[in-house]
Amino acid sequence: QVQLVESGGGLVQAGGSLRLSCKVSRAILSTFLSLDMAWYRQVPGKQRELVAISPSGGSTNYADSVKGRFTMSRDNNKKSTYLQMNSLKPEDTAVYFCHEEKSDSWGQGTQVTVSS
Repeated sequence: QVQLVESGGGLVQAGGSLRLSCKVSRAILSTFLSLDMAWYRQVPGKQRELVAISPSGGSTNYADSVKGRFTMSRDNNKKSTYLQMNSLKPEDTAVYFCHEEKSDSWGQGTQVTVSS
């Protein structure tokens, strides 16, 4: 199992921006390069939703609801993945989770609240 540490959540007004970070703890570079990283979000009472996924050696894919507003990136040297969220909307309010697909490893989640 991969240990994931998240940060960057908070309260913002509609139209604002946040950047979420997810660091893979104590991973060597060769291991990190093989990981399939993703971001999910979950609203109370709803199913967890895939927001963006960046598989190793593949292209990043985004949910239709965030295309053009969210950008997922990876920093291999820092062994971290990021989710830049721009033009935030109240419907983006959720707990956001970092996930590694191959090992099915989850971060603890970070709350994002967008006020209108």
